[in-house]
Amino acid sequence: MVFLKKIYVIRHCKAEGQLPNAQLTEEGREQAKKLAEFFSGQDIDRIISSPFQRAIQSIEPLSKALHIEIELDQQLTEKVLSNKDMSDWLLKLRDTFTDMTLRFDGGESSQEAMNRIAGVVNRLFDDDKSNAVIVTHGNLLALLLKYYNDEFGFEDWKKLSNPDVFQLTKQANSVTYERLWIE
Repeated sequence: MVFLKKIYVIRHCKAEGQLPNAQLTEEGREQAKKLAEFFSGQDIDRIISSPFQRAIQSIEPLSKALHIEIELDQQLTEKVLSNKDMSDWLLKLRDTFTDMTLRFDGGESSQEAMNRIAGVVNRLFDDDKSNAVIVTHGNLLALLLKYYNDEFGFEDWKKLSNPDVFQLTKQANSVTYERLWIE
């Protein structure tokens, strides 16, 4: 028998902004309830979230329904593009998908952010428990998918939704992913 291990990676629901304390919108709160329904019946052992408020609020209904405490992990916070306002931030973000080592003032490179989230996922795959839910942010989720498929890029990032759900499955030494959330 081949053991399959699943990790569900969620991009947070719709929020009022990008700051760490930004709350979910009313629509986002409804989406969080739908996420809890979406996962009903799934065998989940752990829930790990970015400490940003919008991520925590996205998974609270599932946490309550499953009676599983939310573990906060700083490694799941959104990638910092720069500590300066950039009017052309979208173009700069695109550039970070083609040059993974590109870093702007006060920010981190895509490679650094990718290593951050891949480290969390790899530790979970090595954990004894079988299935986990991770809640993170759009750019970090995109970089994780790029980690497993180098073809995943900026245009794919733009197609992600709030929320979004991907299932990572490890079988032997191979990891595959599948998008589960369709709006």
